[in-house]
Amino acid sequence: MFSDYHRYRFYEILPGLTIWLSIFLSIFLSFVRPLWMIYFILVFDVYWVLRVVYFSFYLFLSWRRFRKAIKQNWFEKLKAEFLNWEKRKNIVFLPVYNESWEVVKPTLDSFLNSSFPASKTYLVVSGEERKIEHWQGIQKLILENYSGLFADIVFCTHPADLQDEIPGKGSNIHWAEWEFKKYADARGWDYVDMITSVFDIDTIVHPEYFAHLAYLYNSHPRPDRSSFQPLTLYNNNLWQSPAIIRIMAFGTSFWMLFSLARLDSLITFSSHSMSFKAIMDCGGHSKDIVSEDSRIFYQCWLRYGGDYEVTPLYIPVSMDTVRDDSWWRSLKNLYLQQRRWAWGTEHIPYLLWQFHKNKTIPWTKKVAILFHEWEGKWSWAVVAILITIVGRLPLWVAGNEVRQSALFFNAPNILEVLMTLAMLGLLVSAVMSMLILPGRPGTHPRHHYLFMLLQWLLLPISLIFFSSLPCLDAVTHLMFGKYLGFNVSVKKRS
Repeated sequence: MFSDYHRYRFYEILPGLTIWLSIFLSIFLSFVRPLWMIYFILVFDVYWVLRVVYFSFYLFLSWRRFRKAIKQNWFEKLKAEFLNWEKRKNIVFLPVYNESWEVVKPTLDSFLNSSFPASKTYLVVSGEERKIEHWQGIQKLILENYSGLFADIVFCTHPADLQDEIPGKGSNIHWAEWEFKKYADARGWDYVDMITSVFDIDTIVHPEYFAHLAYLYNSHPRPDRSSFQPLTLYNNNLWQSPAIIRIMAFGTSFWMLFSLARLDSLITFSSHSMSFKAIMDCGGHSKDIVSEDSRIFYQCWLRYGGDYEVTPLYIPVSMDTVRDDSWWRSLKNLYLQQRRWAWGTEHIPYLLWQFHKNKTIPWTKKVAILFHEWEGKWSWAVVAILITIVGRLPLWVAGNEVRQSALFFNAPNILEVLMTLAMLGLLVSAVMSMLILPGRPGTHPRHHYLFMLLQWLLLPISLIFFSSLPCLDAVTHLMFGKYLGFNVSVKKRS
């Protein structure tokens, strides 16, 4: 009999095993059965072209909803349609590590510039004891600049070296949530009436974000059974970032736009909002994992027997890219950030383990949610390698018998046509990037807009080295039980 430990370790091995088997099997068959692989690559490329069309359709659908949403006066709609809107408490959790005041201040300023009154917003700013001098300095600056402007500002200090947790955003937020519970309980607040947003410290909200969130929260028939996911744009320092970082930042924003329109597979990512009741019911954000932002959705989904959803918010929040002082350090930060996000593979063994214990959720729901998580990580790691590298391998190594076949002669032309069609996705990305590009700083001449278009020629390189490889790195670490800690993304502005 397997022990619980060995069973969970087996689950941790499975995602990486399927990914590496796919790659090695493709290479192996390219040598021993090149004709089979040519057929497979052609079919796979057709499938991927259809995926590009599918992606583009939902991307434009979300774009239209986004443009419509940001033109609404959501605070006026909130007051007109919900006379008791003030009974809801707007609470924002902001974890701080070693970010500079130049990063913290614009975030708080964006709350003040919101159409939703800052006097109705409670800030919970949580710093680290292990960075106590920096944290005390940030507290002092917040009090000097923002005292009396919000409903209240609550400071929490996350103790160092607590048991059963890993240092990072998740453990910081977890501590702050349970500390704030004491604050709420002392005032007799109803947890359902506490609209809770968990943001990174560099999150700058759109002026209509909190009003739109409050409107949707009040509109929802069961707001405690839903998270609320905004559109995440990594564009605060986009103009100052290297081209490959810009491409990956746009790619993440496009993926969020696409995901917001597909409610069947939408989960929380990065900055998100939800009821404090759901947070307390599922035990708070996880303190012992890296990907707490998406794990909180699965915690709630399991806690409520699959009766939990994510409501899309088409109002954006803006965040920083991982730009650093040097080009090389910026790319290193990008790789580590992508690897940290890919470490979300840890959700797969977690789900398999919980499904084994939870017999109440229908198996159809379990299969659907597991497939979306697993297929997403498989595609992340494998697709770029299959299309750009392995896809050509059987044409290079095929023997004379295969080379005499009609399929072999026609395959290069067919692949070229398919790749040309797939390039439509590149064109869509280039156009969309210009639509969500923030205003050009005065320090950048007009011809830099041309660079913003030409940078998309680097897409194949970025997909291999800053998408597939970090994902392979993450799943391989998980396979061998080499657990990754939380690396804090460096974010600098000029």
